[in-house]
Amino acid sequence: MPGLAAKPIIDIVAVVADPADEASYVPALEAAGYVLRIREPGWHEHRALVRRRKLGHEYDVNLHVHPPDSDEIARQVTFRDWLRTHPDDRALYEATKRELAARDWTYIENYADAKTEVVEQVLARAHRR
Repeated sequence: MPGLAAKPIIDIVAVVADPADEASYVPALEAAGYVLRIREPGWHEHRALVRRRKLGHEYDVNLHVHPPDSDEIARQVTFRDWLRTHPDDRALYEATKRELAARDWTYIENYADAKTEVVEQVLARAHRR
């Protein structure tokens, strides 16, 4: 997102008819360099894959897979679009991310969960307008 300090990792949302049917899409993504890392069938049938950078062991893409009827897709797009047009909330989110990134996390999901409060505040403002 322009104007937002972040790790050099792109988050992408992919819509798949049935994320539980991993055989229908995961092999093609693996052939393109992705690795399935997270299965969350109880949360919008979410799957998360990462793509390794060409050099090294770091990742440059987080690919989030959801079914077409997932409310999470609209939620993520709304959040992105709001931050693009509201510099105060973009600065709040950036400050939160910087503070949390300075901590040591055993699991990256804990970092993501720690951002929830500010994300919900921002989304509440987006939905009021």
